[in-house]
Formats: sequence, structure tokens, C-alpha cells
Amino acid sequence: MLPAHLALAIAVVASAAALSALLIYLLRPVLIRHLLAHPNERSSHVRATPQGAGVGVMLALFLVAAAGWLVWGARGGGMAPLLPALLAAAGLTVLGLADDARALPVSSRFIGQTLAALVIVASLPESLRLFPDLLPLMVERALLVLGTVWFVNAVNFLDGLDWITAAQVVPMTLGIAVVQALGTVPASIGLLALALLGATLGFAPFNKHPAKVFLGDAGSLPIGLLLAFMLIYVAGTDLAAALLLALYTIADSTITLFWRAYNREHIFSAHRSHFYQRAVIAGMTAPQVTVRVFLLGLLLSDLAIAAVVANSTIADVSLLAVGAAATGFVLYGLARAGK
Repeated sequence: MLPAHLALAIAVVASAAALSALLIYLLRPVLIRHLLAHPNERSSHVRATPQGAGVGVMLALFLVAAAGWLVWGARGGGMAPLLPALLAAAGLTVLGLADDARALPVSSRFIGQTLAALVIVASLPESLRLFPDLLPLMVERALLVLGTVWFVNAVNFLDGLDWITAAQVVPMTLGIAVVQALGTVPASIGLLALALLGATLGFAPFNKHPAKVFLGDAGSLPIGLLLAFMLIYVAGTDLAAALLLALYTIADSTITLFWRAYNREHIFSAHRSHFYQRAVIAGMTAPQVTVRVFLLGLLLSDLAIAAVVANSTIADVSLLAVGAAATGFVLYGLARAGK
């Protein structure tokens, strides 16, 4: 017989996956009629594909998280931090859906993302500090808002290829769930990670290459926000673990941003300059790219768990070095594809 906590975790993942798949299946005809993403010179797909499936993913997550809140909350599981994060994610789902239907100005997107980041950072307990001896609380919180907005955009930037978001989210949420099982972050964070893991798995069959649906901004924006929210809690326990979990997403987006700025390109315009996009342009198939990203994600997740277990500065530095080397190796391979 499975331990009660493991059985509950499996139930959360399975419920979220089944509900997400069902909702996407029911929504797909509507998305085909109203939210087709037509290929253009910046696309990685070659035929019109419905976007906005993130609505189904997020609805499944909200429902399963609410049910889990009732179960774990009744047991004194410390679920209070979830509500502001879920409300902020719901707001970004609406914002993203509006952008999927009709492209919004960059300013509107940025304002919405900043407000959502402010909500989740304001919900953090005062005791959660990343640099208590270096920065005043208000300065640290301001930096967390900026970091959250950047991470939301990083996830959004890297949602441009079949299965690539799932390849990042699955290892990341698995790692967070294990970290929570070790007792280092609140139960609410583990519940949220499991619900997002399940909802992403429910979406994955529809996004398998060649994709039948895309997440759209309705999915990538709130997913980025919720991942940032969970990673902040992990960082409160072990900063190296949080960095390792998000390392590929941060590295691909940040290096690309600085490279484009260095080349004096308009950094807010759509492009195909990310490492994964360059690999596809050079002839690598979408599955070949996503397998590399997924395997890297699993390695980084293992390293993050090891950092939490080791609980030492030497281990953090060593594991970060290994993670950085592995990430650099994968990015270099993607950049050199076809050469």
C-alpha cells in the first residue's frame, strides 16, 4: 500500500491531468474557430494551429488546487499563501487570452504582469528573506517583483516550440514537489507544483509534435507567474536550488536578450533568436530540441534536490557549477546545430 502522502500526490497529479485533457478537448473546437495562430516568418510551426489551450490548463489547476486547499487546509497544512497567487494567475490568464485573441500593446502586458507580480510578492511572509544581511526588506521585495516579471516573460519567450514548455515545467515542478516533501517549503507550494505538473501532463498529448494546440499567452504567462511564486519559496530555503531549477529558462532568455541588445536589435519585437529556435532553423527537429531541454531539466532538478539535502555552501557552489556547465553544454549544442 502506498503511503498516504504519496497516494494523495498521485491523486492530485492524475486529477489535474485528466481535467486538463478533458477541458482542452472540449475547448479545442472553440479555439479553432476563434484563436488560430497562423504561421509567419517568426513561427516554428508550418500550419495554422489553435492557441489558447492554456485556459484549460489553468482551469484544471485552479479546480484541483481549490480541492487540495480544502483537504490540506482542513488538516492544518498551511495553505494560506495560495489564494493571492491563484488570483494573480487568473488575472494573467485573462490578460493572456485577450492577447491571444488580439495582440495587446507591450505596455498593457507589462502593467498586467507587474500588478500580478506585486500581488504575489506582497503575499509573501515577512520571515521569507533571501538576503537578510545584505538588503533591506523593501529593496529585496522590489527586486523580487522585477525578477518575477522577467521570469514570466522568460517562460513566455520560450513557449515557441511543440512540447518545449512541458519539457521545462515537468522537471521543475517535480523538483519543487520533492523539495516540499523534504519539509523545506509549505504544503501549499507542493500542492501547487503537483497541480501544475498534472495540468501540464494533460496538455502534453495535444502539444506533441506536430501540435494540435498551443498554450498561448493564456497559459505561458500564468504558468511563469506560478513557477516564479514557487521558486521564491524554494529560494528562501536554498537559493542555489531555486537557481538550478530555473537555470535553462533563465539562461536561454537572458543570454538572448543581451545578445540582441548588443546587436542593437529591438528587444521588444518578436524574433527567432533563442537557442532552441536557432537549432530548429539549422535543421534540428522539434523533438530533438525538446528531449535535450527535458533531460537537462531532469538533471537540474536532481542537482537542486541534492543542494537542499546537502544544505551547505560548498555543495551549493559545486552543484551550481555542474548545472551551469551542463546548461552551457546544451545551449552550445543548440547554437551549433547544423554546423
